[in-house]
Order: sequence, then C-alpha cells, then structure tokens
Amino acid sequence: MLTISQVTEQTGLTAYTLRYYEKIGVLKNPQRTEGGARLYSESDVTYIQCLVHLKKLGLSLEEITEFTRDGCVMEKIKQGEDPAHFTPTLSKRTEILSKYLAELEAKRQELDGIIAMTRAKLEGYHELSQDV
Repeated sequence: MLTISQVTEQTGLTAYTLRYYEKIGVLKNPQRTEGGARLYSESDVTYIQCLVHLKKLGLSLEEITEFTRDGCVMEKIKQGEDPAHFTPTLSKRTEILSKYLAELEAKRQELDGIIAMTRAKLEGYHELSQDV
C-alpha cells in the first residue's frame, strides 16, 4: 500500500488534487490507516494515472466522471463479464474519445504547419547568414 505522498510522486498530482478528486467522486475513497491516513493500492495508482491521461487529453472533470463511471470496463470484460452489459458505457466512451481525437488531430495539423514554416524560416536564415 502507498501513502498519498508516494502516489503524488508517481502520478504528478498534488495531494490536494487527489483529495479533491475523492471529494467530487472522480476517485473512490481509499483505504485508511487507523490514524486516518489514506492508503492506495497499485490498482488505485493505475486508475489515477488513467485519470491523468484523460485530463491531459483535455477532458473536463465532468467528462472524466462520466468516462470512468463504471470503472475499468475493459478489465471487467477480460475477467468474463458480458460486454453487452457495458454497451451504453462503451458508446459514451467512444463518443468522448472520438471528439478529443478529432481535436488532437486538428492540433497536430496546425503544429505540422507551424513546424514547416519554422523550418523554412530557419533554412532561409541559414542561407542568408552564409552569404554574409
């Protein structure tokens, strides 16, 4: 079991953020010591890292809450649960990820244009500085 400090080191989130995610229901309440200190399992850390990735995609906390509502669906299906049970969840997750994938691809195209322009400028500057 890991302390909140150890989890913050592994995930990059602050203790405040972990407690806030717990408060709003994005993160389930962790186990506690007799003194009340939070204890996290490796599974909890994996889940928190998933939350971090979803946040980096640009999902709002509301979307993350919706996305994670039924927990790790892929793991549940691998363990033998009927995928049909998760059809609404899978549809919602597909919708959310498709939206953000389209936005990321648009950003990549924009960045590709900026990179090409920067390379052209650099090439021009190199040529000009060689002429001097």
